[in-house]
Amino acid sequence: MVENLIQNIEKAIEADKQKPNLGMIDLEKVKELYNNGAIILDVRPPAKVSGKTMEEAGIKNALYTPVVEFTKHLDRLPQDKDAVIITTCNLVKFANRVMGYLEALGYTNVYVFDGSTQELMDALSQNS
Repeated sequence: MVENLIQNIEKAIEADKQKPNLGMIDLEKVKELYNNGAIILDVRPPAKVSGKTMEEAGIKNALYTPVVEFTKHLDRLPQDKDAVIITTCNLVKFANRVMGYLEALGYTNVYVFDGSTQELMDALSQNS
């Protein structure tokens, strides 16, 4: 198991090196990926959610998978380890953490939105 974890992390590091800004993306890049079917993970802890989650707001392909309950939501993740996944939270730090979790699980196409979830929700709700 540890060897598999190390291999996944090494693979993720190599994949991240190929991404601009190591996978930290701005709103325009999110929109591009989203319009091509990317999955959005709203990972804010419940205590940090004011109003609706992205999933509750009806954002297409958005799932609420709070960082503090992440393992309870593994069955909601795509089976395809190459699926494009974008993580978001209010201050980026939890989104970065979940990016690491996903990469350790073998996901290779994970990005972090470098902005707030509310900003992203506002922008994508105009697209949904």
